[in-house]
Parts: sequence; structure tokens; C-alpha cells
Amino acid sequence: MAVMRPVGVDLFAGAGGMTLGFEQAGFDVLAAVELDPIHCAVHEFNFPFWRIFCRSAAEITGAEIRQKSAIGDRDITVVFGGPPCQGCSTMGKRALDDPRNDLMRQFIRLVGELQPNYCVMENVRGLTLGKHRQLLDELVETLGENGYAAQFELLNAAHFGVPQDRQRLFLIGCRQGQNLPSHPSPIVRPAKPLHRVSENSDLPRGPTVAEAIADLPEIEQFEELFARDWVEVTGSSPKSEYAQQLRGDRRGDRDFSYRRRYNPNLLTCSTRTRHTPLTIERFRETKPGFTEPISRFFKLDARGLCNTLRAGTPSSRGAFTSPRPVHYQFPRCITVREAARLHSYPDWFRFHSTKWHGFRQIGNSVPPLLARAVAAEILRASGISRVPPKPLLPLGNVELLTFKMTRAARHYQVSHHTIAPRQKVVVPSRV
Repeated sequence: MAVMRPVGVDLFAGAGGMTLGFEQAGFDVLAAVELDPIHCAVHEFNFPFWRIFCRSAAEITGAEIRQKSAIGDRDITVVFGGPPCQGCSTMGKRALDDPRNDLMRQFIRLVGELQPNYCVMENVRGLTLGKHRQLLDELVETLGENGYAAQFELLNAAHFGVPQDRQRLFLIGCRQGQNLPSHPSPIVRPAKPLHRVSENSDLPRGPTVAEAIADLPEIEQFEELFARDWVEVTGSSPKSEYAQQLRGDRRGDRDFSYRRRYNPNLLTCSTRTRHTPLTIERFRETKPGFTEPISRFFKLDARGLCNTLRAGTPSSRGAFTSPRPVHYQFPRCITVREAARLHSYPDWFRFHSTKWHGFRQIGNSVPPLLARAVAAEILRASGISRVPPKPLLPLGNVELLTFKMTRAARHYQVSHHTIAPRQKVVVPSRV
């Protein structure tokens, strides 16, 4: 009888950063829930062998997740996700009663219905500060009332092999009778010291920006990348271990993910941006590690870390794109693929074909290597042995990556107004 891998469920899945991280740790994430049809289509492309529910967490039940996925009556080891936090607590009132915090309540409800041994909630650092701390304390209290002990800690992705300064909150809970997992300890010393914490000089140095993206083909060579996001290239052998692992040339001893069938000579997610001559000159004159004064875009330092990659505002709030870093060598903004490398996504993982959706999907996601470190602690506390992955698995239909909202909504049989349409906002162009 084949040994089965532990089961995970991803709530608020987005494109699948946490799904991938937990898969890399040794989980089968048999079900994921995501409201945005375009995110769902990208998730389906990258994980076609598992079930994606294009639903609001408020409108799905634990029973439905079990019955309409491969989970059935199997035990669930962990439920995880990053519910959006939009409400501010009001002193003297319960923050969880604020309607804007409904998705936090839904996360707790689904944990109660699915009854996993463990749960993990990711969120922004701001939840630990000021009046928002009331909401965090209430989450821990409410989980306790539902039979789950919980603790939280801030983790920086740069301490777990991601070449990016990105700090996030992780709340980890366990059901009564289980061992409460510790938060993971740093495994690398960041390429650039982080001022918020002391660094352990005995740890190996983490990857730099250059070690993450220097081996990628120069997009300036390919005019066709102005019209599409992929091109056939002659692959070059990267020098850094980090790049080798993301290309699939070598496999780390902590990676238990399934290998995907893909063409390593296909450069994807690399649509070029047409900058004005004046912008190009400003980018060229900006020193690495500094912010260009007009656009406020940060120019990457080849020997340092990427700044925190952000998603920008959603369609319902104007559809503003968050500032993208400027390449350390070329006077242009980085591509979606370069951002994916700086976020620890492997090269087989693809995003929506448009830059706007692609950057939004990366900026909203948990870096897989950070999620993997958290997931490994769940396995360590549970005593579950890791099961080696199966042979190569396929990716999904590439058309999923090109869906506009109407097509994606039709694919999942939901309203195309599920997500507010993107509004055209007229602002002075600075880049």
C-alpha cells in the first residue's frame, strides 16, 4: 500500500505561494479556496492535479471542501491561509465583530469545521502594532475557545533563503492534544544585514539579487517580448546554487515537491516595458541601493536584497500598480519572472500573461521558501515522516494564463462581477 502524504488545505490561496511552499515541505494540498477567478486560473495551471474552489471563504463549508475534493474523510493535518485584514479595531469593542474583519472569522470557522491538527495564518506585520494588536489577541483567544492553542511571531523571508527583505506575521495553532510547533529559526544570514534583528554570523550567507536573476536571458535581445510574455532561448547554466534550484538543475535536500514537466529553454513571464528616453536616463543615473527621486522606484543592488515586493491596489480601489524595482544593470523595471526569482518561485511556475496581474499575484503571495520553512515545523511537531515525491507531473492548459475576467468567471461558472472591474485611472505618467 502506498504511503500517503499529509493533507493540507489552502484558504485565500491566490496564485499559490503557500500551496507551493507546503508542497515543497511534503504536503499534498488537496484543496484550495480563492475568490478571484484569474488567480484561480493561475493556481489551476500550476496545480492541475488538486482542486481549486473559486469561491468566497464566507460562502463555502468544510463539508463541501471535503466532499468535492480528494480529501473525503481523510484526516487533515493543516489548514493555512492569509485572510485579508481590512478593519481597524475600536477600543472597547471586539475587533472581530467589525464586518471588515469577516474573513478572519471565516478562517476560524473553517478551521473549526475541517478540524485539522494544525492551522497557520499569515498576515501583515501591522497586525502586531497599535490598535490592530487587539484583533490579533482576539484571534488567539477565539482559537483557544475552539480548542486550538496558538502563538504568533514575525518572520523575515530573507532568513529562509529568499533574496528579499519581507517581514510577515505567522500565527500557528494546534488542536488540543497535539504539540504546538515552534516557529522556524533562520537558516541563512541575509546578504544585506537587517536592522530589525541581530544576525547569526555562523549561518551561511543567503542569495543576493544578482545570484537570483543574473543568469536570466537579457530581455533586451527579444523584440517579441513587447507583444507577449514568452520566448524560446538557449539556456545558460547559472552559477549560484539558488538559481540552479529555481531552474530545476539541482534539487535541495529540503524540497519534497513534485517535479513538473516544462521546457527549461522557454523564458516566460517576461513581457518588456516601454520606458521613455527620459525615464531610461533617470534609471541609469540612479545608484544601486537608492530610490529614483521622480518615480520613487528602488534600484536593486546586485550584492544586496530586493526590497519588499508589493501588489498595489485591487481593481475596486483604482487598480494602481505598486512601484516595481529597477534592475541593477539595465535601466528598466524588472520583469515578472525576475520578480518571481526574487520571491523564490521556480521557473516552471507561471503567472498571468499580463504584467499587472503577474506582479499583483507575486506581491500578494507568501514566498514559497518562507512557507516551506513554516510547514516543515508543522511536520516536525506532528512526527510525520516526509514521503518522497512521485515522478514528473504535468502543468495545466496554458490558456488559463491568458484569461480575462469574463472568460475566467465563465470557466468557474461564477459571476464576472465577483471581483470589481478594473477602473481606468488617469494619472500623470512618470515612467
